[in-house]
Amino acid sequence: MLQQTQVDRVIPRYLEWLGRWPTAAALAAASPGEVIRAWQGLGYNRRALALHRAAQVIAREGWPEDLTRLPGVGPYTAAAVRNFARGEDILPRDVNVDRVERRTGHAFSGAAGQALMDLGATVCVARIPRCGACPLEDACPSRGTRDEPQRKQGRFEGSFRQRRADTLRVIAAAAAARADLDHEAVDALARDGLVVVGSDGTVSLP
Repeated sequence: MLQQTQVDRVIPRYLEWLGRWPTAAALAAASPGEVIRAWQGLGYNRRALALHRAAQVIAREGWPEDLTRLPGVGPYTAAAVRNFARGEDILPRDVNVDRVERRTGHAFSGAAGQALMDLGATVCVARIPRCGACPLEDACPSRGTRDEPQRKQGRFEGSFRQRRADTLRVIAAAAAARADLDHEAVDALARDGLVVVGSDGTVSLP
């Protein structure tokens, strides 16, 4: 849920989610449609299906040693789970952690994971680093360094992403006729497995 979504939006939804599905087996037993409906408002709905499929794998086979075998789990998420949930000495490297390591020229252990994420998000920021507030300032060879701005994702308002989200929200509320919906959005959602189109043209959650 935290991938590309702000913490304050995630916390209440995470608690609701665990209240409804406290175990991987409980989530695995849900239908994809239930999962998509419960995910509404968190964005990037394919993550909901990946999480559901991962729960099914865990319920069927147990937790894999290599967490990247689970749908939707890449190296960063696997490292974060190993560090924060299992206490392993693995450093999850997101853009903030990478920036701190690059600027300081120092490799940190997994014990510094949360501190580095916070430092990179609030002090060692890309555009205007707050070096005077940094506990690593005296040992940092990159004091005052600013990074070039990264290309930002286009605006959500008026985008195709918004059309997809709006269309999925309608279908999550109740199945609808394809003729009454945004056809391009329906086709894209269907390709991602987020909706199914019946032979009669009715579009519904899977």
